[in-house]
Amino acid sequence: MMNKALPKIWYGGDYNPEQWDEATWSEDIRMFKLAGIDIATINVFAWALNQPSENTYDFSWLDQTIDRLYQNGIYICLATSTAAHPAWMAKRYPDIRRVDFNGRKRAFGGRHNSCPNSLTYQKYAARMADKLAERYHNHPAILVWHVSNEYGGYCYCENCQKQFRVWLKDRYHTIEAVNQAWNTNFWGHTFYDWDEIVVPSGLSEEWENGNNTNFQGMSLDYRRFQSDSLLETYKLERDQIKKYTSTTPVTTNLMGLHPELDYFKWAKEMDVISWDNYPSINTPVSLTAMTHDLMRGLKSGEPFMLMEQTPSQQNWQPFNALKRPGVMRLWSYQAVARGADTVMFFQLRRSRGATEKYHGAVIEHVGHEHTRVFKETAHLGKELNTLSDQIVDARIQAKVAIVFDWENRWAIQLSSGPSVALDYVEEVHKYYDAFYQKNIPVDMIGVDEDLSQYDLVIAPVLYMVKQGHAERLKQFVKDGGTFVTTFFSGIVNENDLVALGGYPGEFRDLMGIWSEEIDALEPTHYNEIMFHKTFGSLKGHYNCNLLFDLIHSETAEVLATYGDDFYQGIPVVTKNKFGKGQAYYIASSPDQSFMLDFVDTLRKKLALEVAANAETGVEIIAREKDGKKIFFILNHNAGNATFDLGERELIDQLSGIQYTGESEIQGHDVLILS
Repeated sequence: MMNKALPKIWYGGDYNPEQWDEATWSEDIRMFKLAGIDIATINVFAWALNQPSENTYDFSWLDQTIDRLYQNGIYICLATSTAAHPAWMAKRYPDIRRVDFNGRKRAFGGRHNSCPNSLTYQKYAARMADKLAERYHNHPAILVWHVSNEYGGYCYCENCQKQFRVWLKDRYHTIEAVNQAWNTNFWGHTFYDWDEIVVPSGLSEEWENGNNTNFQGMSLDYRRFQSDSLLETYKLERDQIKKYTSTTPVTTNLMGLHPELDYFKWAKEMDVISWDNYPSINTPVSLTAMTHDLMRGLKSGEPFMLMEQTPSQQNWQPFNALKRPGVMRLWSYQAVARGADTVMFFQLRRSRGATEKYHGAVIEHVGHEHTRVFKETAHLGKELNTLSDQIVDARIQAKVAIVFDWENRWAIQLSSGPSVALDYVEEVHKYYDAFYQKNIPVDMIGVDEDLSQYDLVIAPVLYMVKQGHAERLKQFVKDGGTFVTTFFSGIVNENDLVALGGYPGEFRDLMGIWSEEIDALEPTHYNEIMFHKTFGSLKGHYNCNLLFDLIHSETAEVLATYGDDFYQGIPVVTKNKFGKGQAYYIASSPDQSFMLDFVDTLRKKLALEVAANAETGVEIIAREKDGKKIFFILNHNAGNATFDLGERELIDQLSGIQYTGESEIQGHDVLILS
């Protein structure tokens, strides 16, 4: 449990009282109580207010806000205010301002505008965190500390260039090792001195805003370096807080599938994972589920915080649709079902001016409680209060794991081929979605996770094989596990240097195949996956596209072959026995019908547990606590749908109604059964 002072699912969100007057504060308190709000995230962007000049600090407004909220039963998620530096700081210390990809020095403005390697930024950010922690660490209102906000964005300034060279020395020790890792004999790029290395940007090795590069090894390292640099600034503030309190958790809000930071590395430095969930109206619900599972997987299945979501409308997407009636509640419970122990919003009161004035809020511009959004919010608040601590700290038990790796994602994006249409997240989601449709629980894991708890591990497009990962996977299969990987896997090491001796490199003996060539065709061009005899639920033919590995079986059993082109009859799906287990190779990107039949085949062969059977669009997953399972039934359909509990007899914790066998759930409704 994150904090025993509030032993329930925390309910609240971002609150900016500094934007309002005293009369509004009183009205906020009244409406927070009506909505069941019990936690407010404050001080996120108040650095300029807290520190009006170099040596002047003023926390009087913050003292009053924390006390006022706490006296009214509302706890605090206290941010450090360092997500946007003050204008005076940017004016006095130009080194704090970032340089963009094209070499332009930023002026003051926006947010995420501080260079992480600026000594000025580090000094003042750490000092702010120190002063806040010293002042408030004993305040009973503080449930959790929130460092900065939504870290992201790269910098290409002189600060970063100098520190990048230091980072390289720590990683490689010698300039010769850098040359080898980056293959700098290509195009005569050999470096003889550390100061010859410049950052890869639009002025040097990269183009199209970093989507393309001449030297993948260098660009990979710069992404690692920038992720590490931002992480160091987080740790700097966290360590100041930890000087005063060791029990109150410290976090920062992540952004799900955000591409710039290696969240598995960040997770090691965070007490609890928190993240901001902003799907579009047309985002597949399975992609949102996958992202929740990924956030849960960052810390090996520990519950996480849903730090932000909108009560209805967003303001920054091309088309900012309202959440339909019931959908806010439905999506909130989807987060809880997949491991969230908080439901929090951005924002509690809608801003009057600037860029987020049309972003949804619990309290709309009209300023009263008679809105659809407020009524839905208050209804959810009452339900969460009723549930109390029944769900808090419950875990999800999964026997299937899907590997997700940010560095592998970077390497695929930066690759100089074979297809611009290859999207790592889409390929991972394709496999995840098939399990989601079958209501089979999945853990999203990193490359360092212990595999012994799983029966099945899937690593789609594992292009980069980090040191030791192949051996861990081989041991997993030798011990009886089942492994699945796909086309364009086992190609390079962590420096993006090709594994010589034939693809899939270190996986060649595990998969029992050799991949000779990789064909890349425009995504509308399809080939066929032909099964000449039934294998489980797989039979007949399926479509595939995007990339086509031309593989030779060495020890693997050929399950299916291509049906077209000059590689007609060449293997496309294989199975290889390895020790006590087996490994499957899928040499192209299959259609959904293949994925569903493939997962059904694995389900039967491995006796994987299904939470419950249901109509399409009904999501079912269980969290477990004290040996008792809590089933979440989520109907993402607008209309009624059915699900089947079999012989289970379960009680809905919200209504008290008993369910067993085949039952019906209303459109966009939620049942919590135990």
